[in-house]
Amino acid sequence: MYNPPFDINSRVLSLVGDVAELAGRVTVSSEFDKNPRLRRENRIKTIHGSLAIEQNTLSVEQVTAVINGKAVLAPPKDIEEVKNAFEIYELLDTLDPCSVDDLLKAHKVLMRGLVNEAGCFRTKPVGIVDSNSGEIVHFGALPTVVPDLTMGLLDWLKNEDVHPLVKACVFHYEFEVIHPFLDGNGRLGRLWHTLILSKWNPIFAYIPIESMIYKNQQEYYRVINECDQKANSTDFIVFMLELIRQTLEETSSLTCASGTSREQVEELIAFCRTPRSRQEMQDYVGVNGRKAFNNQYLKLLLEQGKIKRTIPDKPNSRNQKYVAVEEASK
Repeated sequence: MYNPPFDINSRVLSLVGDVAELAGRVTVSSEFDKNPRLRRENRIKTIHGSLAIEQNTLSVEQVTAVINGKAVLAPPKDIEEVKNAFEIYELLDTLDPCSVDDLLKAHKVLMRGLVNEAGCFRTKPVGIVDSNSGEIVHFGALPTVVPDLTMGLLDWLKNEDVHPLVKACVFHYEFEVIHPFLDGNGRLGRLWHTLILSKWNPIFAYIPIESMIYKNQQEYYRVINECDQKANSTDFIVFMLELIRQTLEETSSLTCASGTSREQVEELIAFCRTPRSRQEMQDYVGVNGRKAFNNQYLKLLLEQGKIKRTIPDKPNSRNQKYVAVEEASK
C-alpha cells in the first residue's frame, strides 16, 4: 500500500486555513461563473506558466494567438505544446483524478505529436537534469515498478482521509518522484494538482497556480530536491500552499465588493494611466454617488497600491487626481 511520508505540522494547518478562507472569498466575489473572458484569460496564464517551466518559448500573447487559431511565428513543437495543453485543460471537468485511465488519457493529449510513448508508462530509465549544471538531480523509479507505484499513488489519493489541499500537494510531489512517463511529467503533475483542487472547489479550475510556480521556478525545483534528500514532502506542501495562497490573494486583489468584477477594476486602472479626478473616474465606471464609488473602487485601489494620489500631502485637495502606479513609476 502506497504510504507517502509527510507531516501535518502547525504551519501546514495554518496555511490550509488561510487558503480555504481565501478560496471561499474568491468563490463568492469572483466573476468566473459569469465572465467567460476572465476564465479564458486565466487559463491562458495557466498554460503559459506550466509550459514556460518546460522551456516553451511562446509569450502570453503568442499563446493567446495560438489558442485563437491565429498564425504564430514560433517553433512547431512549442505551438503543438500549447494546443495540446489547452485541449486537456478544457477537458478538466471530465477527468477523474483517481483514474489511471484518465491519467494516461491526459498524458496522451498533452504529449501527442511530441513523444512516441504518449499515453503510455515509460519503459526506460529516466533522470531529471539540472539545466544549469548539467547534473542529474533525480532518478525516476525503475520502469518495472512504475505502473504499480502510480496506481498505488492513485489509490492513496482516493482513500486517504486528509484535506484535499494537502493531498494535492503530496500527489504532485510523489508523482514527480515516480516520474511515470518518458516526458511531460512536470506539466502533467501540475495539471493533476489543479484537477484535484478543482474537485474540491471548482474555482481552482481557473486559478493560475501554474503561472505562480513559473515565477518561482528555481525555488520550486530547490524544494523538490530538498524533499528528495529528506524523503519527506512536508516542505513541498508548505511551499505549494504558500504559492496557492499568494495566487488567490492576487486573484482576489482586483475584485471589489458589491459585485464589482476584476475586469471592471482593470479597465479603471487602465483609464488612470493618465491622471484622473475622482469625478472622472466615477463617471467612467458609471457609479452613482461619491460614497458608493469610494467604497467600491477608490479606497480599495489606494490600499492595494494600484493607484496613488498626485498630491499625496493634501489628500482632500480640490486639484487632487489619481494615477495608476504602474504607469506613474515608469
